[in-house]
Amino acid sequence: MQVGTGQPSPTARGTFPGFSEEAGLDLPALTPRLEQQITARLISRDFDAWATTAARVGHCAKPIRLRGHSQTIDTRTGEVLSTFSSADAPLGVLHVRCGNRRASECPSCSRVYAADTFHLIRAGVTGGKGVPERVSDNPLVFATLTAPSFGLVHGTRNGRPCRPYTPKGLPAVCEHGGATVCHATHNEHDELLGQPLCRDCYDYRGHLVWQWWAPELWRRFTITVRRALARHLGVPESRLPDVVTVQYAKVAEYQLRGLIHFHALIRLDGPKTDDGFAPAPAGATAALLAQVIEQAVPGVTFDAPPMHDGDPIRRLGFGAQLDVRPIKTKNRTDDPDRELVPEQVAGYLAKYATKSATDSTKENPHLRRLRATIAEISDRIDADAREDGTPLRDNPYGLLGKWRHMLGFRGHFSTKSRRYSLTLGRIRGRRARFQRLVAEANRQGRTLDVRDLDDLLADDAQEATLVIGHWSYAGSGWETEGDAELAKAAAARAREYAQWRAAAFKAK
Repeated sequence: MQVGTGQPSPTARGTFPGFSEEAGLDLPALTPRLEQQITARLISRDFDAWATTAARVGHCAKPIRLRGHSQTIDTRTGEVLSTFSSADAPLGVLHVRCGNRRASECPSCSRVYAADTFHLIRAGVTGGKGVPERVSDNPLVFATLTAPSFGLVHGTRNGRPCRPYTPKGLPAVCEHGGATVCHATHNEHDELLGQPLCRDCYDYRGHLVWQWWAPELWRRFTITVRRALARHLGVPESRLPDVVTVQYAKVAEYQLRGLIHFHALIRLDGPKTDDGFAPAPAGATAALLAQVIEQAVPGVTFDAPPMHDGDPIRRLGFGAQLDVRPIKTKNRTDDPDRELVPEQVAGYLAKYATKSATDSTKENPHLRRLRATIAEISDRIDADAREDGTPLRDNPYGLLGKWRHMLGFRGHFSTKSRRYSLTLGRIRGRRARFQRLVAEANRQGRTLDVRDLDDLLADDAQEATLVIGHWSYAGSGWETEGDAELAKAAAARAREYAQWRAAAFKAK
């Protein structure tokens, strides 16, 4: 296979509807001010320079602007091979991607992040990108760990009535006069989904405490699984790494009620080796791993410290809803009738890695009260710290207010164990190296042979050149909001083209 400029072929340009002159960019409802800014950009003398710059950063919505220069040096001879200055850039300043993973902030960079996460997760399932293919033979399960209940909420219940029966031990009407039953059958677009039946009964403080300590619960879950696995295999916990190791990749997803739950691929490998990914021993199976997880989750607890004087100590744990499925069953958890394949699992997890609280949950009275509770607790913690003269960092909830936009969740949305697969840094390094090789081939007027891609994309440490740069921060974002809207629209068209190409490839 040969790679040229990477631009769509003439045939693709003539077939994809988005490349026709009649297909304008889809822009949202614009204010007169934004319309004026966009019009001014389209008829400006430097539009070509702007368009070139936007294309180079993948139509990022909020690129970083830098000023400075760099030199490419041959490490063997010390010769300066090339130089670059921001003054030589089309707009006189260097623009680079913002790299934001959130689709609500930058659709273009979020798409790249999702693709990187997809390949990271997929490599740990089937191999590739430096991970040996034998890893696909190791036991693997797909687990979903949920949050506990902090009050009755409306739900779809798989097409059944929401809450047709009175909860055990509760009357049909709560102490605040609200109903504890709901006979409605909600569809997925119902605004009541995730809303408490009675917001005065809902435990908002307990909700926030659980959300704050969810990363600690996950850490304890991984420890508990390893201990339980050692017991099942009949080996001391200290010797478990000599027999089997537990690797995982997980993402966090917001539920409609504003709580996160964890989706994870958990794999059993053999003893630690230099390259990792050793075959699992005969007694370690996917069925055993699923059994261990199901038995371990109920025993994962954490006594959360009080938020302030008079606040109780809460014992936290995961919710009763637990889904653990061996991948070998070839069933999707969201659709049991469809076959589960590595690409679907990786895409499923990567999709949630790019979402934030605002992407997965709509603004509603429940979330407004949740944020108001965060503000109330933060104000009290701040006041107590000032009164006592103690640093805010000494309170375990001292930074809660800074995570208000994430509804109190302070953990990483996408994490993995060290030896699950390769790292995001290595994936990005391979992509950067490929782009440099393509650019060099274009400058020299030759095609690039990518049949041996892994050898071609060897680590940068094997390169004979060194890039030394001196850069300073010049700002963030485009010159106007109209420029940002144009960039987002162009990024959307690029996604449409990628989807069209994928559909055309499948149709062959």
